[in-house]
Amino acid sequence: MERTYILEQGAYLRKAGNHLVVTKNREIIAEIPLEGLSQLTLVGFSSLSGAVLEVLIRHRIETVLLSPRGQFRARLMVDEHKHVQRRQGQYVKLSGADFALRTTQSIVRGKLRNTARFLALRGSRYGSEALHRAAAQIKGLSALVDRQKDMDLLRGIEGHAANLYFEVFPLLVRVPGFEFNGRNRRPPLDPLNALLSFVYTLLTQEVLTAIKVVGLDPYLGCLHAVDYGRPSLACDLVEEWRTFLGDRLVLALVNRRVIGLDDFVYRPTPCADAVDEEELKHRRPVEMKPKIARAFIEAYEKWMASRILDPGSRERTDYRGLIQRQVWKFCHYLVGDRDSYEPFIWSEVS
Repeated sequence: MERTYILEQGAYLRKAGNHLVVTKNREIIAEIPLEGLSQLTLVGFSSLSGAVLEVLIRHRIETVLLSPRGQFRARLMVDEHKHVQRRQGQYVKLSGADFALRTTQSIVRGKLRNTARFLALRGSRYGSEALHRAAAQIKGLSALVDRQKDMDLLRGIEGHAANLYFEVFPLLVRVPGFEFNGRNRRPPLDPLNALLSFVYTLLTQEVLTAIKVVGLDPYLGCLHAVDYGRPSLACDLVEEWRTFLGDRLVLALVNRRVIGLDDFVYRPTPCADAVDEEELKHRRPVEMKPKIARAFIEAYEKWMASRILDPGSRERTDYRGLIQRQVWKFCHYLVGDRDSYEPFIWSEVS
């Protein structure tokens, strides 16, 4: 078992031999073998013993804390003692205006091309002129990317493309009843935004983990400016995966009626900052019920294990492996082993 998610609110983790024991109200609800465990994700409010913390550190088990809505909150960091030269190279390269601009152009171009392809494919499937039109507009914007020499305007192109995409996003939903009035978050106000936010968080954590494995600093990127607490590089490199991995999964689960409107809890009170689950649980506008949250995680893990042919090496891997390979490409680009960074391009997958 390499990855485990704790979704039960109020759960307590303690160590027992070679296992982690998950209890709630003094009843054992799960046992997790430590052997092979590489990542532990705690969703919502749970706690753990000092012995568990010790074993997580000793075995260097990556531990991620997400809010009940799936928003990233914290990560258990182990001391980093390697790859100083790579991080030095990253700071120097991405501090250069020309290099940062060229890198951002690649990232934005890749995102827009994948987005346009997704809309064009769904436009053909559904016979939608509006989807084809949006795809053509976004493809047109992608052609402007390499000509744009101003970073802020480049970010503006990316933002405009995102607006075009989410304007037609409701046309991708084939089940009546799901409303989508634009992208919203922190907190998401409807089920679709809740699902999108959750899957984007999971994907960002995938990228962030890969960044740390190769020894780069996830907090210095280029498309996303430095902001306190924001893993800007992870936010940059997740852009190429949003439609291909994130949106396709969410839409598949909704359109195949695996997830329905009855799988969410709705509250009229807008969310506010809260100190614990008891205070917060009455302030979340919408959230997945625990059962469907577990089903979503299972579907996500199955999805990430899907096999695919790496268009670069022509080797078989899975989606998670593909992300890791892309981050390695980015690392090689930063240290000078590659002249350019080429993001994942959906159309190159066979």
